[in-house]
Amino acid sequence: MSSARGLSPRRGRGPDRRGWLRGAPPPLWARVLPTALLVGVCAAELISSEPLDIGFLLGAIPPLAVLAHGPVATAALGALSVVVLTVPFFRLNDPGSTDVLTVCFVALLSVLLSFVRSRRDAQLVFERAVAEAAQRAVVPPLPERVGPVRCAGLYRAAQSGTLVGGDFFDVRAGPYGIRAVMGDVQGHGLSAVATVASLLGAFREAVLDQPDPEAVAARLDRRLAVDSAAEPHAELFATAVLLDFSADGDVVRIVACGQSGPLLLRDGRAVELDVEPGTPLGLGLVEAALPRVVPVRLRAGDRLFLASDGVTEARDSDGAFYPLTERLPGLSDADPAALAERVWTDLVRHCPDVRDDVTMLVLAPRPHGAS
Repeated sequence: MSSARGLSPRRGRGPDRRGWLRGAPPPLWARVLPTALLVGVCAAELISSEPLDIGFLLGAIPPLAVLAHGPVATAALGALSVVVLTVPFFRLNDPGSTDVLTVCFVALLSVLLSFVRSRRDAQLVFERAVAEAAQRAVVPPLPERVGPVRCAGLYRAAQSGTLVGGDFFDVRAGPYGIRAVMGDVQGHGLSAVATVASLLGAFREAVLDQPDPEAVAARLDRRLAVDSAAEPHAELFATAVLLDFSADGDVVRIVACGQSGPLLLRDGRAVELDVEPGTPLGLGLVEAALPRVVPVRLRAGDRLFLASDGVTEARDSDGAFYPLTERLPGLSDADPAALAERVWTDLVRHCPDVRDDVTMLVLAPRPHGAS
């Protein structure tokens, strides 16, 4: 699945960034080290003109094998260590029976530990696969096109090992046009997944029932208010931007709830639309006032770019914010997915250690009559 059209693995920059101690496959050096040590001991003994007292190094080979190998490979390396220790050809300095028994015991214990580790790793892999399936069910990948609107979303969760955090987006077709949403709920990581699932469920229902984008926002606000009332001191809230495209793609109506509106890419420039952030969702939107709806007429070639604060508030080592508006025109591409990936690459270059959820949504409507 293309990472630019939905969820994607954590950080997506080269090797698995979970780290070896967080579930990623062991690095090459960990797999090679036991064999290299065994070969090194043998080579040193054969090259030396005098017997060397380095047999103790062989006792380290089985425990090292546990780090990266299964029980069969660990047993094989342990057996080879005992053979090298006892065969006179390698001229080790007369190991006693205690040394041999010690290496045998360490090898047997290492095989047991390797068996336990392998079973645990297999269980963790299974549980991770189940968790990924559940998270993808909450925020499924975006289709490449919804009606006249081409779509691409990119998501990188701040919490290592997760695919869903506090940010969300979706694009849906309904009887009143094409609706899109991008938002950020209170909190990060798995603690925010339940709120994200609740909001997206309310959004998908509202797309079918509500004729206006402000009514969709009110439905999301009510959903959060109800969920918050069920949990004492929950104080759930979220920021979001809703976009309502006409059926022919000629006009988009924008509603902002505590979040800035999208950037409009037009004629090689990134234009900040005059969209006033309203009250965040979950804080009594209906009681305060419905948010202002901003209509924007679209032309052929226009693209709308939405980004979370993980993009706009990313800072480099000098504390400078990422200049999204200035960089965006130079990164634009005809393919919405390519634009999101280019911005991500440029963002990582500006701020290598991104600590917040990063979400981007690119929408490329094709107005009626456009070639």
